[in-house]
Amino acid sequence: MANQNINEVLEKLHQRTQSPEAKSAESEEERQYECQKCKDQLGYIQGEWPNEVWVRCNCIEWRRAKRLMKSSDITEEFKKLGFKNFITDGKPQVIKEAFDCALEYFQEFDAIKRLRQNSIALLGQPGAGKTHLLTAIANNLINRLHVPVLYFPYVEGFNDLKDDFDKLEEKSERMKKIDVLFVDDLFKPAKSKPRATDWQVEQMYAVINHRYLNHMPIMVSSELTVDELCNIDEALGTRIYQMCQDYTVVIQGDRKVLNHRLEGLVDV
Repeated sequence: MANQNINEVLEKLHQRTQSPEAKSAESEEERQYECQKCKDQLGYIQGEWPNEVWVRCNCIEWRRAKRLMKSSDITEEFKKLGFKNFITDGKPQVIKEAFDCALEYFQEFDAIKRLRQNSIALLGQPGAGKTHLLTAIANNLINRLHVPVLYFPYVEGFNDLKDDFDKLEEKSERMKKIDVLFVDDLFKPAKSKPRATDWQVEQMYAVINHRYLNHMPIMVSSELTVDELCNIDEALGTRIYQMCQDYTVVIQGDRKVLNHRLEGLVDV
């Protein structure tokens, strides 16, 4: 009975798609489909009647990646950042080490994602490409491995939460439960005193501690070193270090060499 019902459905679909009206409508609307192959039906009929079968369209994969990217809060500009457009030629060795560390982290992600050391931290000099490299990881995790990532820019993120406390619980839960959390510019501005309010530290600790206890990966960029993070809150700083221990690079040195925004600067 089940096979008979399936055959009846396939026959009706076959008749519908072969009718002149269907072909005419299809021609008029062809340009409106995201996927011309399946006409946005996520599948299509393959084979000759009466041996037709329903085939799952491969557009499902890029549709899923598209949804993940939309929910990641990564900006349109940042979506363009990848490993291929990160420049290492002529850069100091520490920049190349940061690139190698980020690329290796992505390549090893599936193997380490449930381990204690399953996270990455790029720390130190502003303008050295920390955000670019971590965004490249995020973009590849979403598009190639279909891993959900949530981007949280520390300054803008807390400003938004401060302006609307109703978002706090919802945002905090998302940060705790997302597969990978990307915290950008943690505790920026680095030179302000205090560098973080008690409330900010409390909120970050709640999120990081939850992820620490549940072995859930984080990606962190900060202008601060590990010691400086620990000076703000030792419990938080040591958890971040332990999670990122195998994939941590601290970029320090001459800002004129390390900060790509200062390229071409001439001393007067």
